[in-house]
Amino acid sequence: MKRVALILALLATGPAFAGGEEGVWKTLPDKNGKSLLIEIKPCGKEVCGFIIESQDEQGRPDPQYPHLGRRMIWGMVYNGDGSYDNGYIWGPAVDMTLSMKMRLKGDVLRVKGCFAGGLICKGQDWTRVR
Repeated sequence: MKRVALILALLATGPAFAGGEEGVWKTLPDKNGKSLLIEIKPCGKEVCGFIIESQDEQGRPDPQYPHLGRRMIWGMVYNGDGSYDNGYIWGPAVDMTLSMKMRLKGDVLRVKGCFAGGLICKGQDWTRVR
C-alpha cells in the first residue's frame, strides 16, 4: 500500500519538468558575440530559466553583466512529448517579453519566441552545458 501511495504522490507532481530540461544551457551569441548561460529548473508546476552568466566570444565570464540572476523564462509547461509551451521569454537584447515554446532533443533545446499573436517568431538552438 505504501508503494502505491508513493507512486501516486510522484505522479501527482505533474509532468511540468519531466522532460529532462533541467540544467544549464548556452544561448547562441548575440550581435556583440556574447552568449548567456541559462539555468532551467522547476518553479512549482512550471519551468523557469534564470541568467547565471554572460560570456564573451572567448567564453570568459562577464561579472558586470547587468542581468545576472534575472528570470528569463517562466510559465513553461511540459506537454509529455519533448515540447513545452504556454510560457514567456524575456529577450535582454531587445528588452521585450515574448510568448514562448521550446522543444528538447537530447542536449539541444530549440527555443522559439513569438509576438504579434504568434505571427512573428524567432528561434535558436541552445546547447546543454551541464
